[in-house]
Amino acid sequence: MFRLTHTSAAVAARVGLGARTPTPERSYSDSGIRVPQLASFRLPEIKNEPTRDYVPGSAEQEQLMAAVEELGSTTHHIPLVINGKEVSTGDVQQQVNPGNKAQVLCTYENAGPKEVDAAIEGALAAKSKWEAMPVYDRQAIFLRAADLLATKYRYKLMAASMLGQGKNIWQAEIDAATETADFLRFNVKYSAEIYAQQPPFNAPGIWNRIEYRPLEGFVYAVSPFNFTAIGVNLAAAPALMGNTVLWKPSNSAVLSNYVAYDIMREAGVPDGVIQFVPGDAAAMTKQVFEHPEFASLHFTGSTHVFKNMWRQIAENIDRYKSYPRIVGETGGKNYHVVHSSANIDHAVNSTIRGAFEFQGQKCSACSRLYVSKSKWSEFRDKLVAGTESIKMGPITDPTNFMGPVINQAAYDKITGYIEAARNSSDCEIIAGGKHSDRDGYYIRPTVVLTSDPYCKLMKEEIFGPVLTVYVYDDAEFDSTLDTISKTTPYGLTGAVFAEDRMATVHASTRLLHTAGNFYINDKCTGAVVGQQPFGGSRASGTNDKPGSPSLLQRFVSPRSIKENMIPISGYMYPSNQ
Repeated sequence: MFRLTHTSAAVAARVGLGARTPTPERSYSDSGIRVPQLASFRLPEIKNEPTRDYVPGSAEQEQLMAAVEELGSTTHHIPLVINGKEVSTGDVQQQVNPGNKAQVLCTYENAGPKEVDAAIEGALAAKSKWEAMPVYDRQAIFLRAADLLATKYRYKLMAASMLGQGKNIWQAEIDAATETADFLRFNVKYSAEIYAQQPPFNAPGIWNRIEYRPLEGFVYAVSPFNFTAIGVNLAAAPALMGNTVLWKPSNSAVLSNYVAYDIMREAGVPDGVIQFVPGDAAAMTKQVFEHPEFASLHFTGSTHVFKNMWRQIAENIDRYKSYPRIVGETGGKNYHVVHSSANIDHAVNSTIRGAFEFQGQKCSACSRLYVSKSKWSEFRDKLVAGTESIKMGPITDPTNFMGPVINQAAYDKITGYIEAARNSSDCEIIAGGKHSDRDGYYIRPTVVLTSDPYCKLMKEEIFGPVLTVYVYDDAEFDSTLDTISKTTPYGLTGAVFAEDRMATVHASTRLLHTAGNFYINDKCTGAVVGQQPFGGSRASGTNDKPGSPSLLQRFVSPRSIKENMIPISGYMYPSNQ
């Protein structure tokens, strides 16, 4: 099924991309033959995809590493896919292996204005038949995609995420395999719940009901590099609800996103429903936001970019047929606060995982740590020892806990913060601090101790393996909670570690608006679809909670229907008699 080809094999297929013609009037209800609904179906039981352990010597680890070797043995070429056709543009870019930057994993076509226009028009043309397809058939397509992904293509998608995004086995497993399958399956479950929500009361002779229409227009999905699952969900969630989507993947995750896209095509997503269009983010976004039938932005990425997008949408508001739905999950400056009653071993190990797994490149990663003074000596010794023991290197070695950061820009930004700490009188690097971009983009996990709770490293998102620690006096627990709330504009994730229940209750109350996902005696990463719906507010996004029905509600426009069964005999009301 996969159409990955060698770089030397040019992709020649094209759609008609001539001069743009005026946008035709469309009848979204003109969908041809409607299929009768002959039953109310019951979905199969939806559960979380079980994780696999990949212990050394196991068949699953051997098969996965064989997939990594096979996928990395050649340079692949990724086309645009518009209306089911593979499109070449002549503007070819590269995605490299961040752990071995000399290795080009894939080349990919970059969409220009003609291709973006064709993708938009194709998505709008595909919309009428897709939204008229019975919901059970749309659900079946995405359930099949989940099953294909979790079985036939599990190792291929994981391998693409490992090579292209620098994930070790466990990080690829919980992202590309389990979370992606969970999004696809639980979205089906939640869609059924939404469609089942109907008015609870009907007056005599009246039948009330609600239809959940797709949005009028197309959805623009812009995905990040760090989670393959997020990329899939950004495109698949609105499509499940009957929308058509332009999917612009991150330039640093084209390979894994294309593998996932092809799985959805094999599962039965019709041509034009999801258009796969890598391209220049700024140029494509400008073009999309100027289209009158732009209906929604589904975004995960930086706060800065999201705010700029919001401004552009506002500037174009008079162009649009409807008010666009803006759905976004952005940055975080996430915290752990360790109370004097905390289990120190547990808090240390949770913090190491939360700060340094996947090189700190999770929007939920722990970046700032507050530890009570009475526990700091023990905590410091164990934190430093644990951090220095972390094994880092290429993902081809399964024993490595950490791999590379994603690219040169990320490397330069993260190391800039490390050097700023090194040169600051308020900061001391107590673990790590070393880095090299000779072969790949490797940064040792770094712990910085600061005497200033409002220093640069405590306020700004770094998005890398840098943890900054502030030690507070035990008697200042309350004021420290206030400091946590005031230090940054973000509100994504946070955690409190305490055995004293009153301390956890107090912290949870005082930190109410600091985190959309709040953890008690657990690390601030690792939300599971169907268990902890994910998202934050403040500068961290719109908090629409992927992994819950709330997200899907953003991609429908309800229509209330009232049907009267009994004719009236006159126009006068009793009070008019």
